[in-house]
Amino acid sequence: MKIKLYICCLSLSLLVGISSCKKDFLQKKPLDAYSETDVWTDLNLVQTFVNSKYQALPHFYNWGAAANGPGLSTASDEGYSKFNYESVFLWNKAEVSPDNLSMDSWSPDYSFIRDCNVFFQNIGAVPGDAAMKKRLTGEMKFIRAWCYFNLISRYGGVPLVTKVYSLTDANVLSPRNSYQECMTFVIQELNDAAALLPDSYSGSDLGRVTSGAALTLKSRALLYAASPLNNVSNDNTKWQAAADAAKAVIDKGTYKLYSGADYKQLFLEKFNSEVILCYGMNSTYWDSMLDVMIAPNGYHGWSVYAPSQNLVDDFEMKNGKMISDPASGYDPANPYQNRDPRFNAAILYNGTSFRGRPVEYFKGGLDSPQSQVENWNASLTGYNWRKYADETHDMAATGSNQNWIIFRLAEVYLNYAEAEYELGNMDLATTYLNLVRSRSSVNMPPVTASSTALRDAIRHEREIEFCFEGLRFYDVRRWKIANITDNKPLMAVNISKNPDGSFTYNYFALQQRKFIDANYLFPVPRYEIQKNNLLTQNPGY
Repeated sequence: MKIKLYICCLSLSLLVGISSCKKDFLQKKPLDAYSETDVWTDLNLVQTFVNSKYQALPHFYNWGAAANGPGLSTASDEGYSKFNYESVFLWNKAEVSPDNLSMDSWSPDYSFIRDCNVFFQNIGAVPGDAAMKKRLTGEMKFIRAWCYFNLISRYGGVPLVTKVYSLTDANVLSPRNSYQECMTFVIQELNDAAALLPDSYSGSDLGRVTSGAALTLKSRALLYAASPLNNVSNDNTKWQAAADAAKAVIDKGTYKLYSGADYKQLFLEKFNSEVILCYGMNSTYWDSMLDVMIAPNGYHGWSVYAPSQNLVDDFEMKNGKMISDPASGYDPANPYQNRDPRFNAAILYNGTSFRGRPVEYFKGGLDSPQSQVENWNASLTGYNWRKYADETHDMAATGSNQNWIIFRLAEVYLNYAEAEYELGNMDLATTYLNLVRSRSSVNMPPVTASSTALRDAIRHEREIEFCFEGLRFYDVRRWKIANITDNKPLMAVNISKNPDGSFTYNYFALQQRKFIDANYLFPVPRYEIQKNNLLTQNPGY
């Protein structure tokens, strides 16, 4: 591919906290005019450069960014994007094409990759503390690995570019490497990063990438590589590699499942024991609007992202049975009673208490499309996110400052359970599945299923445990079941309040959805193929 060439400059906003004294004020260099030469002679400036590259990692919202959570969520069956942010309707309606893109990350990821390559080209000559240089090298190895993992999860094999091209280079166009070649590179980068990075940080360095984070990305990457989408022959050695990678994180003993009494606090208590890597939400304007974007209109929220009825129906009852099971005890007149505790922690529904009052999704209620309070911002599904919502935050005064969780131990446990299931180790798979279900704030009955029912239980657990976290989009693709899950109408609920105070629930299709086989991968953007005639398009586009 053709790589964009530019001189790296650091903006004023990235230099907060870095200052120097000069005797002659008039000779002081403007803070927004640091040249590439300046950066690679000052290790503090190098660290600021590295800090800015963390934007490549997943966070709540960043228009045009390389990675995000809510967009991926609403492009799957778990959610709806009221205002079609990130053009996700193109995925919902199977209308994505090389010219009509949604959540395209090709340019953003390669931009970050180029920055990483610039770093590796120059870091060796930078004077300063060797330990800091080692750590920064580990961080950039991780970020470059993330970008390539993100690219191959979306597009399949992509060009592997590991050098910085100049204007005098004759051959700057590259064909696509295979998925396996790219995955091998990602795993090597993560092995290198894990060896270079510390196990933990303290103080102002909290939130930086650790060796555990590198090993966790390795676990996710190898699980994806072993899955049906990328492992057509079901090669058991790939499942073994995925199991070994997950077990390596577990064996570190650094992390523990969240032990608080209230599951929803897992997403509000920063750097709790379950969190392996997170992204500070107060770093950008859009991220800091998390609470506004997910809150109901009656609280002056925008309802940008909303849960689907499809997801609501997939939460089990407290007894571990699905609502479709006649023995579950599900009451259609009281559909939200006696559900998995994660339901109450993840989803705002009619009648639940939020910010000091019951939520009113019924027709004419404060949070309904008929409300007198900003009804244009009402949820159209009849639900809003509760996961990540900070009820103490004054949305009118300040931006949100939660940390967006990128990796947590529950994912590693379920990665391990899935890989061990595929290897035929049913007892191990069941043990780690039930560890997630049995934590004190969840306390769901243990799964006792076997055979394919156990596989389905592990997949179902991922759907519930990681709702709105951006994993569902990739899970249904790597399992090759998106042709089922995403080929159904997106369902919602209309609620009427009866004279006796009870409610009537009517379910309807909010959006007709369609999935085609081409959509298992993203299309390679037309703008890239026009620049690089060595690129080939993905099937079906």
